[in-house]
Amino acid sequence: MLPVLVRTVDARPVRRRSVRAAFTAGMLAAAFAILPATSSADPVPSNATEAIARLGELARESEQTNEALHNAQIDLDAKLALQNEHEQRAEHDRGVLDAAMAEVARFQPTVDKLVTANYQGARTNRLFALLVSDSPQQLLDQMSALDVIADRTSSDVAQYTAASAQAREAAQASQASLDAARSAADEARTISEDLKRKRSDLEAQIADVTRAFERLTSSERAQLAGTPFPPGVDPSVILQGLTPGSGSGALQAGLTRVGSPYVWGATGPSSFDCSGLVVWSYRQIGKNLPRSSQEQAQGGIPVSRDQLQPGDVVIFYNDASHVGIYAGGGNVLHASTFGVPVKVESMDRMQYAGARRY
Repeated sequence: MLPVLVRTVDARPVRRRSVRAAFTAGMLAAAFAILPATSSADPVPSNATEAIARLGELARESEQTNEALHNAQIDLDAKLALQNEHEQRAEHDRGVLDAAMAEVARFQPTVDKLVTANYQGARTNRLFALLVSDSPQQLLDQMSALDVIADRTSSDVAQYTAASAQAREAAQASQASLDAARSAADEARTISEDLKRKRSDLEAQIADVTRAFERLTSSERAQLAGTPFPPGVDPSVILQGLTPGSGSGALQAGLTRVGSPYVWGATGPSSFDCSGLVVWSYRQIGKNLPRSSQEQAQGGIPVSRDQLQPGDVVIFYNDASHVGIYAGGGNVLHASTFGVPVKVESMDRMQYAGARRY
């Protein structure tokens, strides 16, 4: 957020459209180079304070869209992973179904013969053997043969019944996994379309911010950028006051990026957006945090404001559209907004929404 801007949320509704979050610093810098500087229909601010405030409003909108874009990309990645999981399950279930059907086919001839024999009136019980036998030995031979046939038939029929049941279950499972895969694919397509709309929206907002920045004078740009640390805050003192811990290690890494420019979608090492700075800082100590500010606001362990420790991730605004790293003394290290380098400043300049410890 801008160091001179007290207002917290733009009165206009934030436009919500979406895309792939792969905006690199180089691509965006190239895009800025070709944006027209005089095509904006916005009224030209009448003074420096108004100009900086207007830039802050535009930058705030773009940051909200930027973080929503990151969040949509996370949703898309999750849906694609779920789709892949369901497709693999469907392939496995098809294999189980094929094996079950092969087992049914193995016993089908026996069942078919039994059905045909019954239909044709064949009699294969012991009473029939007694009636048609010419001698005791023949009776014994026929009864023994009938027992063998009956046992074999009974076994085959039992296995056929079990195989048929397994085939029905496999068919149901296969259909369910296919339906789940199709549903996940449909959801992924919907999110992908939303991502495209968000990217288009962000590109338009970036153009607005860039034009507003180009209107500022050198002194206004210097006023916007401010100082890298609050008055009276010595970075060496911040470092000396750190206690061992993963959060303090992330803060120490992040402090080395003070002065780096803000670029939408950038995750370092030379430029950052707000969540990108948090991701990069924690990655230096071997921890992978979610890419969006909203997802970062959901992870880790909740921490109350009076229990904050250097290195905790601090969330700002009700929509969790801005994040930074607590630097102690009520200050936060963050990639503020376009035109403002990575810096440490008071948290009171933004709307505090919570904190997480990773």
